[in-house]
Amino acid sequence: MITKLFVKAQVALANYKNDEQGVTAIEYGLIAAGISIIIATQVESIGTALTGIFTDIADALS
Repeated sequence: MITKLFVKAQVALANYKNDEQGVTAIEYGLIAAGISIIIATQVESIGTALTGIFTDIADALS
C-alpha cells in the first residue's frame, strides 16, 4: 500500500516536472507586455503630434 502511494507520488511529480503549459503562458505574457509597451510609446508620440497640430489650427483660427 505504501509502495503504491510512493509510486503514484513519483509519477505525479514527474508529470508536474514535464508539464510546460505554465512556461508557455509566461512566454505569451511577456510578448503581450512587450507589445503593450510599444503601443503605449507610439500613442504618446502620436498624442504629442496631434496636440501640435490642433494648437496650430487654433492659432490660425484666432
